[in-house]
Amino acid sequence: MSVSIGNICIDTNDLAGSTAFWQAVTGYQVASSDEGTTYLEDSDKTGAGLSLQVVPEGREGKNRLHLDLFADDLAGEVDRIRALGATEVGRFDGWVVLADPEGNQFCVVAA
Repeated sequence: MSVSIGNICIDTNDLAGSTAFWQAVTGYQVASSDEGTTYLEDSDKTGAGLSLQVVPEGREGKNRLHLDLFADDLAGEVDRIRALGATEVGRFDGWVVLADPEGNQFCVVAA
């Protein structure tokens, strides 16, 4: 049996805001959308998709899963993503932990 990760889903309370944020961060385009879910994919369709799903409850506690975004220019990418609305959670040697506008944490890693 062989499996691959085809999509990663992020829960959200603000579908439009999260869609705009993650589309700006990744450069992914909207593949489909309805009132509860938006699917984003990269233009060449080689990477895993990213979906945003509306949920009624807010995020609580630590993320049990997070994204690692690889960047050639760590400092420049962190500055760009912070300007889009992310907040910095922590800085380490070679990566920075950020949180999206709803508090979901992810890392930007030096490629």
